[in-house]
Amino acid sequence: MLRLVCTSCLVMITMLAIPQAGWAQSDLDISPPRMIPQSIRQESVSVRNPVTSEARWGNGENTLSDPEEPYSLEMLLGLASQSNPTIRQARMQISATLAQALQAGLYPNPRMMYLAENINAGGTPGEFQGIEIEQRIVTANKLELSRNKYLQRAKVAEHLAVAQQFRVCNDVRMHFASTLAAEEVLKLKREMLETAKDHLITSRELYNLGQANKVDLRKALADLRRHQLEYLAAQNEVRSRFYMLTSLVGEELFPAPLIGSLDADNDCLIDFDVAYGRLLGESPEILAAYAKLKEDHITLHRENVEWVPDLVIAGGPGYNFEGQDPVANFSLSFEVPLYDRNQGTIRQAQLDRSRQQQEIRRTEMMLRKSLADQYNKYITAVQHVESYKSDVLPESRKAYEQGLESYKANREEWPVVLDLHREYTMRRLEQIDNLLAKRSAEIMINGYLLHGGLEAAPSPTPPGHMDATPKPR
Repeated sequence: MLRLVCTSCLVMITMLAIPQAGWAQSDLDISPPRMIPQSIRQESVSVRNPVTSEARWGNGENTLSDPEEPYSLEMLLGLASQSNPTIRQARMQISATLAQALQAGLYPNPRMMYLAENINAGGTPGEFQGIEIEQRIVTANKLELSRNKYLQRAKVAEHLAVAQQFRVCNDVRMHFASTLAAEEVLKLKREMLETAKDHLITSRELYNLGQANKVDLRKALADLRRHQLEYLAAQNEVRSRFYMLTSLVGEELFPAPLIGSLDADNDCLIDFDVAYGRLLGESPEILAAYAKLKEDHITLHRENVEWVPDLVIAGGPGYNFEGQDPVANFSLSFEVPLYDRNQGTIRQAQLDRSRQQQEIRRTEMMLRKSLADQYNKYITAVQHVESYKSDVLPESRKAYEQGLESYKANREEWPVVLDLHREYTMRRLEQIDNLLAKRSAEIMINGYLLHGGLEAAPSPTPPGHMDATPKPR
């Protein structure tokens, strides 16, 4: 078979360089050589854009522009702590609960009345006319217990606010990593698109030389169109990932590249038992559940003293028009707890405390289940990353390099070299997925398995809670 070797091709082969794509490992950075002479490249059919400009993101180009300062993870996390609305909601929950504590401990207001008794008795304005003031004396330390109840609930809200911060930070980190991955995929898709262009040019030259038929030419053209669409999809994915990232930050930022790397140097493997012990001891969800249990203890104590009657003292000065003497009134009253001793509410508070004890256990088992799922993803991703780094990628690279050397020595056809490069690029794409899976699992495990950075901040009163307060107290 006639070989496609020309002087310009051989010059380009000898000048072949390996451009860096931002990866720590050099075995991820081989770009396809451009072996086709420029004259042949110009004779080829121009690459049409398979979509119109109206189908793009926004009004500008479908690529990220280069700002003066790209975005770093630290900067985005700082913006999220200030601008994410759910973090603000969580802080408002704390303030609102502290306001409840203030209100619950306020003493009841006195009542003032004007009394006129037996008006027109003996033609007088009345036997008694005067002012009476009534004051409820709260007994059994009820106000302090009520205030302590809501102060403890505020502590629950504080733990939930910390959990919400972890949710936001974890989501920002994961979307930051996914955006980095999308940018790396875009670079490799560009390489594959250039390889598809070279393949089409090679097929046309072979066709002109009688070494290929129209079927081969049409297959090469269809393959090029498919890679064009994949490249556009990769562009769209970068823009979409960036918008999702900035949505979690809480700011409408202009699209720009990110500073960072997926392959972070972290040789310390996560141990399942250590991670689970850390969850049980430090997870904000667990701490919030225990804080809620303490609140339920206070609530039960508060309901146990609710039946103790308060004293109502009333009295005030007046004038007896019949006897024409200044007089005064005084009364003391209280409710006799003969039938209602708050039995039902006390029982409800006891059941709610028991429910919260089971809630703690449920939270522990939920965290263990979630940890098992994330750890499976983590350990599988670690195995893939290490295997690809030590074996798959180096071997794929060597296969491509040997094919290239064979082409230089006239022992291999150029389409075979292009196929080898395509295979090597596919392995690099797979490694990006592996690195992203590893990074995402690490973020979740180290971040107490919390996610949902745009879900509304939770209330300190959990779902299913039986609020044992028939009257606000």
